[in-house]
Amino acid sequence: MTLARLTRRATLASLGATLLSAPALAAAAKEDWKALAADVRSEFQWAWRGYVAKAWGKDEINPVSGTSRSFFIEGHDLGLSLVEALDTLWIMGLDEEFQAGVDWVKTSLDFDVDGEAQVFETNIRLVGGLISAHLACGDPVLLAKAKDLADRLMKAFEASPHGLPWRYVNLKTGAVRDPETNLAEIGTYITEFGVLGQLTGDKRYFDAAKRAMKHALDRRSNIGLMAANIDARTGAYISRSASIDVYADSFYEYLWDAWELFGDQDCKRWARECVDAQLAHQAKRYDGRLWFPMVDYETGAVLNTAQSELAAYYAGLLGQVGHKAEGDDYLASFTEMQATFGVIPESIDVATRQPRRKHTGLRPEYPDACLNLWLLDRDERYRQLAAIHYREMKATSRAAFGYTALKDITTRPMTQGDNCPGYWWSEQMKYYYLLFSDTPRIDYGQLQLSTEANVLRGFRKA
Repeated sequence: MTLARLTRRATLASLGATLLSAPALAAAAKEDWKALAADVRSEFQWAWRGYVAKAWGKDEINPVSGTSRSFFIEGHDLGLSLVEALDTLWIMGLDEEFQAGVDWVKTSLDFDVDGEAQVFETNIRLVGGLISAHLACGDPVLLAKAKDLADRLMKAFEASPHGLPWRYVNLKTGAVRDPETNLAEIGTYITEFGVLGQLTGDKRYFDAAKRAMKHALDRRSNIGLMAANIDARTGAYISRSASIDVYADSFYEYLWDAWELFGDQDCKRWARECVDAQLAHQAKRYDGRLWFPMVDYETGAVLNTAQSELAAYYAGLLGQVGHKAEGDDYLASFTEMQATFGVIPESIDVATRQPRRKHTGLRPEYPDACLNLWLLDRDERYRQLAAIHYREMKATSRAAFGYTALKDITTRPMTQGDNCPGYWWSEQMKYYYLLFSDTPRIDYGQLQLSTEANVLRGFRKA
């Protein structure tokens, strides 16, 4: 490990205890934020060139071997990484690259495919990506393709008597599969569907998304929690686990997002009620650190002491709904994990502070939380924490043709895998750039991101 990385780790370790208190912040190295933003942009452009050369139009690049893989339908790619990258390219001012991607979408992307796509992933990645690209440049073809895809996904909602989408739908035939679903997969539509409804004048998208969320919310227990798993056929819960991360995370994000985007008072009330119940019955302390393990949704009894890295987003949500101190406290728990391991483990045993899994998937939730907390008060500490996160990613995940997930974070050097998930193009590089650049292409006061970091409000025209 280089001296620079050792220094970053030591700095982060000290910051983790106080989440960059004023003395720690004063002691931290002064950053040239514009220079750091330029570095993020340069790295993104370099990775994009690798994608263009080795995986153009494919779902995901394998950046070590220079090969590619399908994500939705094996053997039939839908340009996932390309669509995910579009609004990031635009925000970074990579206009030639952006236009090349738009041209590919207009000439080559067709959803009339006899194959099953996961409804949730298709919405947040492709519908959202197309909408944000349309909002960036105004091209009506992008909106038409987003609407075409959303209409195909609506078949999954219509198959349930309760309006709860089945997990998979055949994009051509509308046939559905797998009704045993979860909160995230029934409740992560209202932002994309709501904006689509605004752009097309068709309210049925928003109404379908809100109906699915309300069904689950109406079945909260006496202590205000929901079980994570639900059956689209019966509308009943099929587990007892209340979760803020796996199986549930974006459900809670979208309640607050629907309030901020559309002024929906129901969603604002639901968001605050859910967070209040989670703070009352899921928040637990282990050696002084705040965590939110899975609990029984009716009793609040802890079911296990696992916490996914995905849950880091919740630090930002806590701040957004008015619990800033708790948000800082929770972010500090993940800051300590990064200080300890360099890269936050995919899954953590919060009782022992040890990784439950050695691999990790280029996860973006920590800088997501840093951005959401920074947007509240522009405190430099969140930028500093995100800068350390960026440099660790750059040091560990840079491969021959782009950035890759890691196979083992416990080895030194860390062992690389061979895949760049599609969300990398939409999420953490955008979070870093928004934090560091103060780009004039975004109105930060109006900025609204989806769970996949697609910009649904806040573009300024170049």
